[in-house]
Amino acid sequence: MAVYEMRTYTFYVGKLADAAQLYETQGWPAIEKHHGGRLVGYFMSDIGGLNQLVHLWKFEDDADRRTFWATLFADEDFRKFGQQLRPLIMSQTNQLLAAAPWGPHP
Repeated sequence: MAVYEMRTYTFYVGKLADAAQLYETQGWPAIEKHHGGRLVGYFMSDIGGLNQLVHLWKFEDDADRRTFWATLFADEDFRKFGQQLRPLIMSQTNQLLAAAPWGPHP
């Protein structure tokens, strides 16, 4: 059964553009090497909670999820990206979601 992970990063006011630049130039290139189709998408807040970047991931199961993150965090390029991104982050929440038994699923 698929497991979805929604990661929401809230950045300090005025830092979302800096974070987006880091993702575009360093984060995504590092992630792209490993994501294997697991990334459903990145989303940036427009109304409601502002200064947020949301990632939605789809994994085969929790073991796939854990293996993916362990592999990504072992990547030197991703670690360098994380060192630059971390000071811009005010808070982070992670949610694990299960698909409802009706409707479409990514």
